[in-house]
Amino acid sequence: MYSIDRLGRAAVVTAALLFLAAPAVAQGFKWWQSDLYKRELGLTAEQSRRLEDIFQAAAPTLRIQKKALDQAETEFERLVEKGDDGAVMEQVGRVEIARAELNKSRTMMLLRMRRALTTDQWAKFTALHQAAERERAGHDERSK
Repeated sequence: MYSIDRLGRAAVVTAALLFLAAPAVAQGFKWWQSDLYKRELGLTAEQSRRLEDIFQAAAPTLRIQKKALDQAETEFERLVEKGDDGAVMEQVGRVEIARAELNKSRTMMLLRMRRALTTDQWAKFTALHQAAERERAGHDERSK
């Protein structure tokens, strides 16, 4: 019985971590520096500089908030292993607050970036981004 309980708990931890980690995945690709995106969107040097400035202004906050999220998730995992359901539920709230703060900051950065583009550039960006996502999803499927 003990091993089944422990196995079940491990499964819950694994599922929770996969669920919790997904939205915080990489902010990494600086598309405004990509030759493809610059060419396809017709970005000016000024726009590229402005987009980089927006990113650099947001980066310190994003790093701090990502670290806070990582710490909250680590504590969540520790509490799950400990088996204290009440503390786990409290920590879930902390994890979600940390995730929400990170997502709000990222969304505001992206909004500022969107405002640096024309309507036509934004439409082209959206199409390029969607194509990249489809390609990534197809690659993930082929990797299985």
